[in-house]
Amino acid sequence: MSDYTSGSGHHAHGAPRAEFYVYFALIFLVAIPFALVAWVVQTVIHRSLPVHGPLARAWREAGTITPNIFRP
Repeated sequence: MSDYTSGSGHHAHGAPRAEFYVYFALIFLVAIPFALVAWVVQTVIHRSLPVHGPLARAWREAGTITPNIFRP
């Protein structure tokens, strides 16, 4: 049984808005240099290439940070 007392019964989370994508893109672009430095340091220390490259690391960071901005 569902509780519809808090509104019209629609989910509060809709499709991501353009604002979400703008923030994601900005955070991604800022995270790229830091991810590149971390990737180089990890490569030098371990003397092998990490599984994920700097862009994947920056994408993951942006994907982690951006939803936290939009939490109520």
